[in-house]
Amino acid sequence: MNYINVLTIAGSDSGGGAGIQADLKTFSALGCFGTSVITAVTAQNTMGVRSVHGIPAEIIKDQLQAVLEDILPVAIKIGMINRAEVVQVIEKELKAYNQHVPVILDPVMVATSGHRLIEHGTVNQLIKRLFPIVSVVTPNIDEAIILSGQEINTLDDMVAAGKKIVLKGAKAVLVKGGHLAGPVIYDVLIDGKDEPVILESNFINSKNLHGTGCTLSSAIAAGMAKGQDLLAAVKYAKHYICNALEAGSQVKTGQGNGPLNHFFNPLKLMIK
Repeated sequence: MNYINVLTIAGSDSGGGAGIQADLKTFSALGCFGTSVITAVTAQNTMGVRSVHGIPAEIIKDQLQAVLEDILPVAIKIGMINRAEVVQVIEKELKAYNQHVPVILDPVMVATSGHRLIEHGTVNQLIKRLFPIVSVVTPNIDEAIILSGQEINTLDDMVAAGKKIVLKGAKAVLVKGGHLAGPVIYDVLIDGKDEPVILESNFINSKNLHGTGCTLSSAIAAGMAKGQDLLAAVKYAKHYICNALEAGSQVKTGQGNGPLNHFFNPLKLMIK
C-alpha cells in the first residue's frame, strides 16, 4: 500500500499563503502526501515580499534526488524558479526520472505585490528546457503576456496568447484569467490538438487571493496523481479553488492580501 505521493518544487513563503506552504496544504486537503524541494526562501507576509534568497543549485539537486530516488511521486508541480542554473538542474533530474509522470509548471514570475521573483534570462531557459517535458504550463495573465509577447485584454487575447505559448513548445497551456475584471472568470485550456476549452466560474469578491495560482497548479497535480486526465484535473482544481476562495473570503489574516481557506473540506490521506 502507498500514499498518493505528489512533489512540489517551489519557493518558500514565510507568510504561509503561497509557494511551498500553499502547495503542501493543497496536497493534504485533497488527500495526497506532499513532498517538497525548496528553490528559494522569501521573506514576505500579506503586505508583500521583502527579500528573496535562492537556494544553491547543488542543494536543490540533492533535495530532488533524495525525493525522486525514494518516495517516488506520481505527479510533480513546479513553481518558483528564479535562476537559469536551477532550471538546468530540474531538467536533468526530471529527464532521469519517470517521464510518464505528469508535471505541472506554474511559471511564477511576479508576486501579487509586484515584486519580481525571477531573474532576467531565466524565462528563456524555462521555455527551452522545461516546456518540452511538462504536461501543462499554467500562466496567469501577466505571465502569459511575458511568455507570448502580446497584450491580453479580452478572452480572444487569452486564446491567441495561449496558442503562441503552445507554439513555443508547451504540450498544453492553461491561461488563467483571474486578473481580468468582470462578473465571470474565464480560463482557457489549449493543447495544440483540440479546440481551446473555455472554462467559466463566477467572480468571488475577496481580498484574500494570495497563493491562488500556486494552489490551482497544485490541485491540478493532485487530480492527475489520482488518475484524472488533464481536463478533468483542471475542472477539479477550479472547483476546489472556488470553494477555498469562498470559504476564506471573510477571514482576516494580516493587513493585506490574505490566503485561501485550503481546509474548507479536507479529505483523509488516501492509500492505494
